[in-house]
Amino acid sequence: MREYKIGILYTAIAYIAWGVLPLYWKLIDSIPAVEILAHRIVWSLVFVLLIILISNKGKQLVTSLKEIFKNKIKLVGIIASSILITINWATYIWAVNTDHIIDASLGYYINPLVSVLLGIIVLKERLLFWQGISFGLAGIGVLILTFQYGSFPWVAFTLALSFGFYGLTKKLAKLDSLIGLAMETMVVAPIALIYLGFLHNSGVGSFSGASFDVKLLLMGAGVATALPLLWFASGANRIPLSVVGILQYIAPTISLLLGVFLYQEHFTKVHLVTFICIWAALLIYSFSKTKLLTSFQPKFTKDKSLGA
Repeated sequence: MREYKIGILYTAIAYIAWGVLPLYWKLIDSIPAVEILAHRIVWSLVFVLLIILISNKGKQLVTSLKEIFKNKIKLVGIIASSILITINWATYIWAVNTDHIIDASLGYYINPLVSVLLGIIVLKERLLFWQGISFGLAGIGVLILTFQYGSFPWVAFTLALSFGFYGLTKKLAKLDSLIGLAMETMVVAPIALIYLGFLHNSGVGSFSGASFDVKLLLMGAGVATALPLLWFASGANRIPLSVVGILQYIAPTISLLLGVFLYQEHFTKVHLVTFICIWAALLIYSFSKTKLLTSFQPKFTKDKSLGA
């Protein structure tokens, strides 16, 4: 029970940290999103390597690197995951700093459903009847939003798809979260450093001319990135996956509240209908394997087995 409580605490803190992350990016919203992203990559690598050294995981990192270069599938997986998380980070920073926090929160509400769909398509996992209903509801919500505004919610789907595929590549690579993050940032850090060097030499870089507190915030992006991941890894190992699944809605809920009430983003009736559809879908999905819903599904799904 003690381990369970510790697991709940660490996991909840991780999701709360991710939920309030818009507050951090808003502090440096005067800096271009791509430049913030480059600093986030570089300082994340620096911070993660420091933690690896302090925790005596240096040998594990070297061993993992050797294994990666010997295994082409894992090597491709690491490269793919580094590209996907870079796309995710870039989109999220841009969304927050251009007043699209509501769209970003929608993306992370959709993400669990995207992950399940990828599991069905790629990993050949089975779909429950009520999980199918939840997908339908989520799809209706997105279609309403798309048709009403005449444009596809690309921010939400870029975040949901990039993080969904990122989770899939991580699952296939099967690496320690800290070691995995180190490798992922190693792949893109050279590009980030070249970009920051180009900005500095061109005299348009923000870091050299920034105030001391802004410099600290840019350097602290690595800490803000790595710490929640460490908390999550420590917590998720102690509690069932179903509990992790429920706790993951903390982050987008906090972000949504920040977008609506703190930053006064436009939240229309159409947004409300869309979110109600998504919330209902997530609620059904969360209880899809419980007796509460399995006893109310059509008999043919039990006979032909869609995972019931």
